[in-house]
Parts: sequence; C-alpha cells; structure tokens
Amino acid sequence: MRTKRSYIKEYSVIFVSLVIIITINLILGSILLPFKDIVSAFTGTDTPQYIKDIIFTFRIPKVITALLAGAALSVCGLQMQTLFRNPLADPFILGISSGAGLGVALLVMGFSAFGISLSSSLFSTIGIATSAWLGALSVTLIILMVSARFRDSISLLIFGIMLGSVVGAVISLLQYFSSSSALKVFVLWTMGSFAGLSQTQIWVMFILILTGMAMSLYSIKDLNALLMGESYAKSLGVNLERTRRRILIATTLLAGSVTAFCGPIGFIGIAVPHIARMLFRNADHKVLMPATALLGASIMVFADTVAQLPGQSGVIPINTVSALIGVPVILFVILKNRFI
Repeated sequence: MRTKRSYIKEYSVIFVSLVIIITINLILGSILLPFKDIVSAFTGTDTPQYIKDIIFTFRIPKVITALLAGAALSVCGLQMQTLFRNPLADPFILGISSGAGLGVALLVMGFSAFGISLSSSLFSTIGIATSAWLGALSVTLIILMVSARFRDSISLLIFGIMLGSVVGAVISLLQYFSSSSALKVFVLWTMGSFAGLSQTQIWVMFILILTGMAMSLYSIKDLNALLMGESYAKSLGVNLERTRRRILIATTLLAGSVTAFCGPIGFIGIAVPHIARMLFRNADHKVLMPATALLGASIMVFADTVAQLPGQSGVIPINTVSALIGVPVILFVILKNRFI
C-alpha cells in the first residue's frame, strides 16, 4: 500500500492549482483587474483605493466563503458515502439541506402570509442564515433521536430520504400560498451565492466548519473500518451508534453552515470524493479526507470564477455551475458501477 508521503506530488499539484484559480478569481469579474494591481494591493505599494475596495471588501471574502463551502461539502459527501456504503450519497441525503430550506421558507414565505415584509436587508440576511441553521439543526435532532432505533445505516438512510421528502412537500405548500415577492426571495436563496457575507458571518461560518472538520478528522479511523462493512467495524471495537452520531453532528455543522450562509449547493458533495478517489487511487481516509477538502475548495472557487461572467455585470447561480461540474462525474460513476 502506498504511504501518505508518496502523495506529496499530488497534493502539491492540487495546492498550486488552487493558488492559480484564486488568482484568476481575483482578476476576473464585472471589473477586470490587472495582475500587477492585485500584487501591489497585497504588497502595500501605491494602489488606487477603489481597487483595494474591490479586492478586500468584495472578492477576498467571496473567495474565502467559496473555499470553506467547497471543503465542507466535499468532506461531508466523503463521510456520507462511507457511512451508507452508497456512491451517490451526499451531504443532503438525510434531509439536512431540506430542513435548512424549510427554515428559510417559514421565515420568508411564512412571514409574507401575515403581511410582514423582509424589506430590511440586515434582517433578511441574518434572519435567513439563522432560520436555515435552525431548520438544519431541527432535522438533525430528529434523526439523532430515531437513529438509536435503527440497527443499520441503510434504515437510517431511508428514514432521512423520507423525512426530506416530507419537508420538501411542506416547502412546496408554502410556495403555493406565498406572495410573488416572498417566492422570489426564496428562489434566489436556493440558487446559492458566496457574495454578501459580512466579516462576522464569515468568522461564524469558519468556526462552525472548523469544528465540523475536527470531528471529521477524529472519525477517520472509524470510517476506514466501515469500508469493510458494519459487522467488520464492530469486530474491531467500533461503537457504531456513537460513530454514526458523531458523523451526523459533523455533517450538520459542515453542510448546515454552508447551506445557512450560502444556500443549498448541490452535486459538489457527491462528485468531489469520486474525483479524489480517481486521482489518488486509495480508499484510506487519511489520504482521501485532506485530498477531498483541497479538491472541493479548488472546484468551488473555480465554479465561482465561471459564475462571475468575466467582464459582465451578471452572475450565474452557483448551483447551475456546480451541476455542470458534478453531473458528468455522477453519470460516470453510475455507468461504471452498472457496466464495468
């Protein structure tokens, strides 16, 4: 078996690619910035104030948000696929994303039913993030309460899918009775965006994701044992209930935080772990987890770069770009498992 040290070349290529993608992201946008102006802004030499404002007020926070979101969703997908032994499992398969969507739907469309408007941008931004997080947490608490009754992860998976379907039905009902303005706010949130986060929100998101990442790293040994099945993991002394609970909490911290602040971003959690497996050809989570996080961060910043429509004022929804990246990978996995 190859050791982790033998993957230094692969990690270096991904890291260098990430630096290049970040640089391109800072250059492109509605206003194209010369590379020398970006360098001068970071080195402290004479740089026009408007360029500094564009870089440090708008583009750097957006890049940081994309990095956090990509790494978090990808690590979630890796854990879900291992826990449920399902190559198409992703961070949203247990209904956590749907729970976040229900929280936002209740805030936006529920308020509109009583004639209350979310005209304040501050209230709208903070309220949407908070309600999404509370919705994701509520679904997780329900899953944690019933998880003790399930002897295997497949039953828990089915319960999560059913719960997500029920939550989706409630959201559809709210959409049917909501006003056009409230429906527009909700639909725009579902498209996903990395822009508009304040420094405080980014710090909160960073702390939550860092906690989730720490729990994920702690689970590496148990995840490796689960690769051989739950019975084998039990024979090695793995406490399946405790491990399942830890992974669920980590998933909520990671996927729930991203969904709360950026909206529901699909396909990245499914696709990136498979890309990491194809590149590294190793199932060891000591190798895969950091590789998946780096790849997810790189792909998410790349998706944000494509979404900016360089030189134009419009922005493509992140979910559209992530689907164009993730769907081909998912189709490849399905075809490979079916025909090979």
